[in-house]
Amino acid sequence: MGYIKEKFKVKADELNAEVKDLVKNHGTRKIEDVTLAQVYQGMRGITGLVTETSLLDANEGIRFRGYSIPELREKMPKAPNGAEPLPEGLFYLMLIGELPTEADVQHLSSQWGRRSHVPNHVFDAIEALPVTTHPMTMFTVGVMAMQTESAFAKAYGEGINKKDYWSYMYDDAMDLIARLPRVAAYIYRRKYKGGNHIQPNGLLDWAGNFAHMLGYSDEGFRELMRLYMTIHADHEGGNVSAHTTHLVGSALSDAYLSFAAGMNGLAGPLHGLANQEVIKWILSMREELGGGIPTKEQIADYVKKTLSEGKVVPGYGHAVLRKTDPRFTAQMEFAKKHLADDELVNIVWLVYETVPPILEDLGKVKNPWPNVDAHSGALLVHYGMVEYEFYTVLFGVSRALGVLASLCWDRALGFSLERPKSVTTEWMKQFVEGKVEAE
Repeated sequence: MGYIKEKFKVKADELNAEVKDLVKNHGTRKIEDVTLAQVYQGMRGITGLVTETSLLDANEGIRFRGYSIPELREKMPKAPNGAEPLPEGLFYLMLIGELPTEADVQHLSSQWGRRSHVPNHVFDAIEALPVTTHPMTMFTVGVMAMQTESAFAKAYGEGINKKDYWSYMYDDAMDLIARLPRVAAYIYRRKYKGGNHIQPNGLLDWAGNFAHMLGYSDEGFRELMRLYMTIHADHEGGNVSAHTTHLVGSALSDAYLSFAAGMNGLAGPLHGLANQEVIKWILSMREELGGGIPTKEQIADYVKKTLSEGKVVPGYGHAVLRKTDPRFTAQMEFAKKHLADDELVNIVWLVYETVPPILEDLGKVKNPWPNVDAHSGALLVHYGMVEYEFYTVLFGVSRALGVLASLCWDRALGFSLERPKSVTTEWMKQFVEGKVEAE
């Protein structure tokens, strides 16, 4: 079975007993009240999901199994001579709930290397699309084409005990994570590099090999990919990509179907697509202002112009966070170490100093601080990845770590089909008038 899979089974059995006890003894306890505004405005702030892998605090930021991003960068195993955490270690942490050892990380790297073969029909499906197709569309098509390989779908079709669902979901998750870098790199090389593909290097770690297949041999870019894949991996369960993956998985859809659905959510401009919007906005500002590094005054005027046109400043604000995103801070620290003189990076920092006070003065923005998207594009451009449409695919490869670890827990804990109650606006009007009552 593999020792990590066996260890997960032990952890799952322990938590399963705790969950059953909680539901049995406290199942009728109310967590919070729901307001009419929350029902209409995206269910913001409604506690309605359990996600074991990470927890987002509005003031403290994201914690993966209790560990902050600075703690992960300090404590997690790293590549030889590297300084950034290996994503394999974060997957282990989210799955098992314990910090991994070097041996654990090496084991996962080896496992993913052995599971990374992508069937030819997957590439054929991608090739059937026009080369002008958005990379995220190609990505989800590639994931869907791999669904033919689902161990869960095959086993379910043959008839299995529901207590064993988790085992096949685990194998699907491991296979899918192993193959995603190959599919993503294939799309990148097909769309932007004339179809000149690069074969995997089995001696490299997961993120390092991804960088290699993309065509970047710079060790700095490999380090960036290790950091990028770590900090984008999870953001608790309520965001669109995580929630969609969980929701579709609750119907007992396999990992491929569930993850593809989540990626279609990630492709939206209010979610993962925002990272390409940030870099486009910054480059447009620089061009309009005549090139070079603008002054804070020039940036402030451009920001006010953007807002006056009824647009938002991309990369600023977050549905939950009420402070600077720790993922932004991690990228800023990486940039100060590796590329402090980069012009675009310095513009990002000037925008960071300029935008929050302007948004605060408006009095309408709960969080004027930058999120993860505000910095990532500038780092990628520095290393030569100027194909902005592809950035969300990078995000998607990373997000697989968190949402697929969560799917394993969903099946191990036997979570039910997700089916919230909905009402009509007419019902809402009658409720406000006291003519009907909530069930």
